[in-house]
Amino acid sequence: MKDSSAIPAPPPARPTRAAMRWAAIALLCVGTVMAHAGEAGVNSSATLRARYGALQERLGNNQFQRPLHLDSSETPGGVKGDIYALVNYPFATAGAALDSPGNWCDILMLHLNTKYCRAAATPAGDIINVSIGKKHDQPLDEAHRVIFAHRVATQTPDYLQVTLTADEGPLSTSDYRITLEAIPLDQGRTFIHLSYAYNYGLMGRLAMQAYLGTVGRDKVGFTLAGIQADGQPRHIGGLRGVVERNTMRYYLAIESYLGALATPLPARLEKRLKDWFAASERYPLQLHEMERDAYLDMKRREYRRQQAVIPPAIAG
Repeated sequence: MKDSSAIPAPPPARPTRAAMRWAAIALLCVGTVMAHAGEAGVNSSATLRARYGALQERLGNNQFQRPLHLDSSETPGGVKGDIYALVNYPFATAGAALDSPGNWCDILMLHLNTKYCRAAATPAGDIINVSIGKKHDQPLDEAHRVIFAHRVATQTPDYLQVTLTADEGPLSTSDYRITLEAIPLDQGRTFIHLSYAYNYGLMGRLAMQAYLGTVGRDKVGFTLAGIQADGQPRHIGGLRGVVERNTMRYYLAIESYLGALATPLPARLEKRLKDWFAASERYPLQLHEMERDAYLDMKRREYRRQQAVIPPAIAG
């Protein structure tokens, strides 16, 4: 992202401008999602199928020019984004791809700011070790590391729910959550719900205020918030704009991953990268950050590094 900076150590007292900027970047880019633990029980095949029925009109007629609906919300201590989308892949294919922690690394790595990802099995369960940083090349020791717990919460012939959770993030951020739900539809299609959320404390709030008042002041999300004086649509900004942009980036990564599965293995990485960039460029107002060749070159190097480096937390 254009506002990226190196990661400083958290300050002992009042946060510096650089520290607040880094906290904002981490908030923008760390993938997380959906419901709090107390809400998990209401998620089911029947609930998601009812949501699909209720969204028929919006899936068929929207600004995205595709069967997709995006929601966002903000509370005094957190923010959340949700995407509901219809994909032209059988549920068996999508489910087998999206229940694996290793495959989630391939998905997360498509994002501009994901510098590294490695999945591992531990006695406590599967984890996904992620490093988040700048939009350009960056040493891993300057990126911020977040370790997600990966869990297949439910997997039946007609419903899949996968969660990625991390208790802590940088500078008083917490409760990072990514949830993916899916159900089968007719004609070999699948209905997906991706949810992205995090909480923040005082430091996180200060960091976001600094970001939104400077380098992020002109960035917008997708929700229409009115009409400007020149008659052009006015899109939502602020924290909801932040979460909408990144919810879309992660959804497009899922779609690009699924779209490359039929490609021979040696060519899958290139197809994923090119498809993700092309899909992002359909929404340049919200998602354009760098040129195609720069993105491809950076990601190729990061993937090579990912194969060679094992971080201390999961070594051995």
